[in-house]
Amino acid sequence: MTALTWCLLALALGGIGFGLWQREARRCTFRRLNDMLDQAIAGGFAEERFDETELSALETKFARFLRGSAHTQKIIAGEQAAVKALIADISHQTRTPIANLLLYASLLSESDLPPRQQEQARALVVQGEKLSFLIQTLVKASRLETGIVVPVPSLNSVGELLEGAAEQEEHAGREKEITLRVIPFEGSAAFDPRWTSEALGNVVNNGIKYTPAGGTVTISAQMLGDFCRVDVTDNGPGIPEKEISEIFNRFYRGAGTRTAEGLGLGLYLAREILTCQGGYIKVSSRVGKGSTLSLYLPRQLHKV
Repeated sequence: MTALTWCLLALALGGIGFGLWQREARRCTFRRLNDMLDQAIAGGFAEERFDETELSALETKFARFLRGSAHTQKIIAGEQAAVKALIADISHQTRTPIANLLLYASLLSESDLPPRQQEQARALVVQGEKLSFLIQTLVKASRLETGIVVPVPSLNSVGELLEGAAEQEEHAGREKEITLRVIPFEGSAAFDPRWTSEALGNVVNNGIKYTPAGGTVTISAQMLGDFCRVDVTDNGPGIPEKEISEIFNRFYRGAGTRTAEGLGLGLYLAREILTCQGGYIKVSSRVGKGSTLSLYLPRQLHKV
């Protein structure tokens, strides 16, 4: 073999050796990065390299990031504890004064007063009931948001959920001469019966509020892949497109519905309840034609 051939062969072998070395170096780097992530997840990450390499610099940045994250989590935990304590105080401290207010207002409205004072006493009862409902709803929503209470889903009959919501809102529908129609349904989904019944009741009540007298609110369900969809359809005024993204916000009232009774909390609470259970809520609407609010309930229990 000529000298040139030997040189070329040496270069080829050197290139192969260099390539193998680089591949092994990359593998070592990936293994170290994987170990770093495992240690971070377990909460035991510590720097091991203190040299001038890029991997050492990465370890230093990673350690700094984790320390910052731990500090942030500590602050958040403290704030959540303060919020939980505040919610508990509000719930406890307002219960008795509101109950007394309602009691004395009710006694006044039933006493022998002139017509004008009787009207004022009745207004006091109505406003006291609104205040009680407002406090209760805000406390419920805050407990869900902060994790003080957590819905516990289990497999339950969707048909019974629909029938229960109709019974719950039957009185409100009768007062407005609204027909509540339930389409029979067989099948189950994963949801907490008590909390989900409240969420669906809020949505049905919302449909009743904004449907003109003589209208109809229909409750139905169907299976869709991983979810069971519960629809509440009304033939009310509908929701303008620009307001659809806002209706689940706390205290939101549409420009055309502010004369109706309500505080703008029912749909907000319904969304919170569904989100806590791995579900969600959507709306479709046409102005002048009515609206359909759809509650999506997981069909299966999710393993934690």
